[in-house]
Amino acid sequence: MLYTFSKFMLIDEAEITVKGGNGGAGKVAFFPMKKGPSGGNGGNGGDVYLVADNNTGDLKKYVERITFQAGSGAPGGRNNRLGADGEDLVLPVPIGTTLIDPATNEEVEIGDISTRVLVCQGGTGGLGNDAFKTPTNRVPRHATPGQEGQVRQLKLILKLIADYGLIGLPNAGKSSLLNALTAANVRTAAYPFTTLEPNLGVYKGRIIADIPGLIEGASQGKGLGIRFLKHIEKVALLLHCVSVEGKDLVKDYQTVLTELANYNKSLLKKEAVILLTKTDLISETELQNKTAQLKTTGKKILPVSLLVDDSLVKLKKVLQSDR
Repeated sequence: MLYTFSKFMLIDEAEITVKGGNGGAGKVAFFPMKKGPSGGNGGNGGDVYLVADNNTGDLKKYVERITFQAGSGAPGGRNNRLGADGEDLVLPVPIGTTLIDPATNEEVEIGDISTRVLVCQGGTGGLGNDAFKTPTNRVPRHATPGQEGQVRQLKLILKLIADYGLIGLPNAGKSSLLNALTAANVRTAAYPFTTLEPNLGVYKGRIIADIPGLIEGASQGKGLGIRFLKHIEKVALLLHCVSVEGKDLVKDYQTVLTELANYNKSLLKKEAVILLTKTDLISETELQNKTAQLKTTGKKILPVSLLVDDSLVKLKKVLQSDR
């Protein structure tokens, strides 16, 4: 999938084939004068590793190319020379990448820079004919081929390590807030689903993820679905946008909570602030009434308008206090 990060595109899923290097073949050879066997063993194939890399931002390289193989071992040589081992292949992935093997349902999260995961083993090198000599078979004339390297089909999923997540119904003002807080330049319009993929921005060195609007039934595939919610699984604070334009603000809030729960109930345990957006569209009395409605949720309510500088200052203080 392609996601916008300021002016860049972020690729967060890929399916690849990885293969360990093949083992080198054993050699059939003989000493010229002694006539004894002298064939050496083949080298082992290289292994394939996935490692976390701070300098890798997404999975783009694994969409542009989908097959990766470690180096194969060299064949054995005369005079009992061993074939060189194949070179290991190290594939860098962003921190926060989850490795999934669809064949076994095994999942491994690459969560920090020290993580190094062996995903494919190289094949063992074949035996040269010298390995088969015995007192009763002093001139063996056969060797073994190297083993094939292990092959796996893998799925890579990047879950962004964002600090804040903007969530809410479509057209609740999330993208406009992202633009106001960061250098992002996200397209906005006065109709639903102008955000078709997550947008990212950086505020004071911390990442804000703007998640496309959730509608009732998103977990059943309605609207844009809930697949984007993977990117807020690790946020420290949810910024739940509720527009003053709604007829029943508590219902609007609960609709989004239901879809969060259908995706992952742990999201409901995260710290959250309700941002009552577009407050410049209503009177002060209406604002007080709508704020009172939302206070029944038990969450902190923060009225916000892009046209009221003081409200943005208060929002920035909330973000800064979360450090």
